[in-house]
Amino acid sequence: MRQITILSGKGGTGKTSLAGSFAALSKDAVFADCDVDASNLHLLLKPDIIETIEFKGLNLAKITSDECIQCGLCAEKCRFKAIDHRGGYRVNPLHCEGCGVCIRVCPVGAIAFEDRVCGHAYISETRFGPMVHAYLKPGMENSGKLVTLVRQTAQRIAEEKGKQLVLIDGPPGIGCPVIASLSGVDAAVVVVEPTLSGIHDLKRALMLLDHFKIKPLVCINKHDINPQNTGEIKGFCSENSIELVGAIPFDGAVTKAMVAGLPVVEYAPESPASRAIKDTWSLLGWHLYD
Repeated sequence: MRQITILSGKGGTGKTSLAGSFAALSKDAVFADCDVDASNLHLLLKPDIIETIEFKGLNLAKITSDECIQCGLCAEKCRFKAIDHRGGYRVNPLHCEGCGVCIRVCPVGAIAFEDRVCGHAYISETRFGPMVHAYLKPGMENSGKLVTLVRQTAQRIAEEKGKQLVLIDGPPGIGCPVIASLSGVDAAVVVVEPTLSGIHDLKRALMLLDHFKIKPLVCINKHDINPQNTGEIKGFCSENSIELVGAIPFDGAVTKAMVAGLPVVEYAPESPASRAIKDTWSLLGWHLYD
């Protein structure tokens, strides 16, 4: 079984549009949407949810009112102002960060942690194959742990169903959720647009891949909107022995496909972008199974 993650140094580069088209082109894959803070691969794949898994992340402090002596130490020491002492001491779940200071300072042991459901992971079926995706509630943290849950579930399904590939739509940026989406993968494709900020974000993402010794591949989206910057990206990749696996042209069919809620290779199979994506997918196969 092989695993590949589609990345971008920031949001909006076309990463999910590319991942959706790869899903449509794949024949034997499980799909994992690891952008748990703002997932959107489901908009293209339209999954039917089969199973829902509760994700318990941050702990939530709870005060037992019958045991509380209302000394005020918990409210005094809580730096997040999560203890409401008006009309009795209570924990505001929107402010509590689960740090545990209130538990340590309570002289009578009236405060304890309880599990807090921070989001959900979903096992689904799509017209292209199984999919695992997730939703993290607003304001909740530990998105890296939820990404790990999504990936572990996708790997388990791939093993159970004998699938040969786990295709991961990674989060934008280079933070904790991105790192969680990369551990143990065979390669990562960084999607970049030919802009000055895009080049900067590409280099950040490549530094991250180099740190974790993950094979980097680059795909330039809308390569024809700025030939000069595209040339700079190609030159940088050549100088650093980084494989360029795709150059996708600007294509109005991509926007129309998004409006229709379909991958562009399904919506307009012979459009310029679709042909380029198919070539990219074929080249990826050489890297994954060589």
